[in-house]
Amino acid sequence: MSDFQGNRSLDILHKAERGGYGILSQTCYDTQMAIGLVRAAEHARSPAILQLFPVTLAYGKGPFLQFCLDVAHNASVPIAVHLDHATDPEHLELALTLAEQGIAFDSIMVDASHADTDEENIAIARPYVERARNVGVAVEVELGRLEGGEAGLRMISDAKLTNPGKAEIFMRETGAIILAPSIGNLHGSYINPPNFRQEILKDLKKVFYGKVPICLHGTDELPDTLFLECIRNGVSKININSWGRDVYAKRLGESLLSKPFPDAVEEATEVFANSCDRFFRLFGSAGKA
Repeated sequence: MSDFQGNRSLDILHKAERGGYGILSQTCYDTQMAIGLVRAAEHARSPAILQLFPVTLAYGKGPFLQFCLDVAHNASVPIAVHLDHATDPEHLELALTLAEQGIAFDSIMVDASHADTDEENIAIARPYVERARNVGVAVEVELGRLEGGEAGLRMISDAKLTNPGKAEIFMRETGAIILAPSIGNLHGSYINPPNFRQEILKDLKKVFYGKVPICLHGTDELPDTLFLECIRNGVSKININSWGRDVYAKRLGESLLSKPFPDAVEEATEVFANSCDRFFRLFGSAGKA
């Protein structure tokens, strides 16, 4: 942990773990969404994580990342900036080169879950983890494989559940410090009601509590009760994408047809902020900043 003294992502997640609440890690696609997340977090007095997909980083590059870092780090509550699902070498190279130039995410996900074996996953991830560690960037990795895909993400098939018995060696060998397990969750819509293997989370909590934060992916359409069960069983970072994105895009599109541009943007930003606020209250992080 000494390498990550003051790392915002880890500070936020470890406090959540100790406090028994979850942290909203909300995907933002543009400046309005970033502002909406910060606005909601400050209003709820909640810590949060502003999350980008690699396609958004590739589009906006350093200037957009710097904007997100500025708006997050200047907030009156703790907000970290995270890169989700960095799979392709060009995206990882961009993120780490920017970090080495002083424009650094607080944390990134080095996603090698497409690898055929755990050993290959480790071999792909480790060099990036070491580069990230050198500039104080915490790394999240995935053990097992989530099926499905989202806008801007690689489509993955052939899901593999996380084996908790292999998790400690996997984290040690990669050198990463945040774990995204596969527990029956998937990216995109659930065709059938989700059957999350809570025993996997419970086993991981026994091994990693206080050392390695656990991240929940694949949260589209989940019932509130399932979110709360996952938090009870050790999840501290909860990735949210479409819940906020879809209502934001719908309101922005509708409002632009009838209202001045600034008014339409403000309406959509508020809708997005309201989505964030709901999760702050559901996850128990409201009032914790």
